Amino acid sequence: MSLIKKKYLLTPGPTPIPERVLMSAAQPIIHHRTEEFSAILRETEEGIKHIFQTRNDAFILTSSGSGAMEAAVVNCLSPGDQAITINGGKFGDRWSKICLAYGVNVHEIRVDWGEDLPKNRLSEVLSARPETKAVFATLTETSTGALFDIQGFGDVVSETTSILVVDGISGIGTTLCPMDAWNIDILISGSQKSFMTPPGLAYIALSPKAWGSVARSTLPKFYFDANAAKKAFEKNTTPWTPAISLIVQQREALQIIQDIGLANLIAHHRVLGMATRAGVRALGLELLSKHPGNILTSVKVPAGIDGIRLLKILQDKYKAHVAGAQEPHRGEFFRIAHLGYMGGFDVITALSALEMSLSDLGYACPKGKSIKAAQTILKENWK
Repeated sequence: MSLIKKKYLLTPGPTPIPERVLMSAAQPIIHHRTEEFSAILRETEEGIKHIFQTRNDAFILTSSGSGAMEAAVVNCLSPGDQAITINGGKFGDRWSKICLAYGVNVHEIRVDWGEDLPKNRLSEVLSARPETKAVFATLTETSTGALFDIQGFGDVVSETTSILVVDGISGIGTTLCPMDAWNIDILISGSQKSFMTPPGLAYIALSPKAWGSVARSTLPKFYFDANAAKKAFEKNTTPWTPAISLIVQQREALQIIQDIGLANLIAHHRVLGMATRAGVRALGLELLSKHPGNILTSVKVPAGIDGIRLLKILQDKYKAHVAGAQEPHRGEFFRIAHLGYMGGFDVITALSALEMSLSDLGYACPKGKSIKAAQTILKENWK
């Protein structure tokens, strides 16, 4: 029996926070209309620009990532506009729901959960709908872990009058996604993923092409008005009261990322993903996604095992807080995250808990087999 019930956070958001980032929030609060805070704000915005790999200004919103998604819709479209959404999971579906809430006409390209979308398929749909104003895509779908061909989508959309809007909330920092080089017109992300900061901040950057859409947009907006954000940005401030302590924390986390280097951070996530998948396969388990990204590994529940009970044992007995599948696939698979402030031994912990949980349910699980497979990957890539 373990008398100390230590919890292990292995979810794709929120993710664990570095100790120095946590400590930075304990500093005395400062006023947001001061030169001191303006300097912190600008430094943080510049750090986000670097991670987005863009020359465009990056704005900080006090919201979850969904706030940035809504901001992208309301600032670039008008009632009755045509939009294409790529729906391969819960968050691709969210693009559709936001657009529909604002009276945008949506053509949804449905992709089975765990599948990807060839860029030629997008090209065919877009060619048949030349009136399309925006294409909404997801870098890595958090509900499945599937990686989409954003570079290919950028090639397709850049040849049209449409703009490409990308949800990089989970994927940015874990996989390559240079905004400018890949012709992304609006890129968004959030603080609670690989940015290694608590939830509450969202980030958005717009290309010159996207600003043209902003000028034509007539959808209602107030809190998420891009023109208000731009006007305040030019004065090194924000239009509304910002989440001061979170921005202080994000600046600290960005310093950590700068010390690591963006390329190294992406490589780190890639290795963690490889190690996790090697461990899962060693147990004879099947992956959900055909092209998994580096944020998480989705694993199908083996035949004869109750997926709901498996998740409960993982979380309640072994305190390994992995994520379950979302509706309508609850109980069919689970998601082991490996992004943000996680390392190789977090992968080992997750796999160890998985082995014990499966064993508790009667699954033939060779003790230590997944750990050995993961260790091989980690040791080969340990620096």
